[in-house]
Amino acid sequence: MKDVLHIKWLLDQVALHQSEEAYKKLFLLLHKPLCQFAFGILKSNDHAQEVVSDVFIHIWEKKEKLPSIESPLVYLYKAVKNRALNSIAKERRQQALDSSEWLVPLPSVYFDPEKLMMTEELMQKLQQAIEDLPSRCRLIFKLVKDDGLKYKEVAELLQISVKTVEAQMTIAMRRLGKCMQLEVFRQEPKPSKK
Repeated sequence: MKDVLHIKWLLDQVALHQSEEAYKKLFLLLHKPLCQFAFGILKSNDHAQEVVSDVFIHIWEKKEKLPSIESPLVYLYKAVKNRALNSIAKERRQQALDSSEWLVPLPSVYFDPEKLMMTEELMQKLQQAIEDLPSRCRLIFKLVKDDGLKYKEVAELLQISVKTVEAQMTIAMRRLGKCMQLEVFRQEPKPSKK
């Protein structure tokens, strides 16, 4: 309890008096435990320190808003958690862009402009089907598929149950499956009559 009051007092000193001394004390008091917490999420000391440093920079930049924080310790841990999860999501997006797994081996499509155009059309239809999902369903689908987050991570981030994430993903996959099934049947070449 004493630490919580001390942290609140230090934040008030930073906010109200732009006290660099209070800021340094706050940093020295919380840097190590926040880094340990971030390491638990990121599994990398360098990334953990970077995330915690970003949070402390943000605190200094937004110091005028600090007095409105009622639970400073909870706020700081939540800020570290959110930045860590954002860092993971950003890294996964980058890996997905760099990954060769997105290169689908389509040798016959590659050399056949008509088939290539049909595949491009199919991808556009899929994108449209994703955009047509209900907003919450679309958000959950994109967090899982685009950002590479696990169901549990999405549930924590959105403060919902894992079961809700599973249900929304089931809805998304069914709708997208139906859409793609319809498109595939529309694009199948008709047998030629001889």
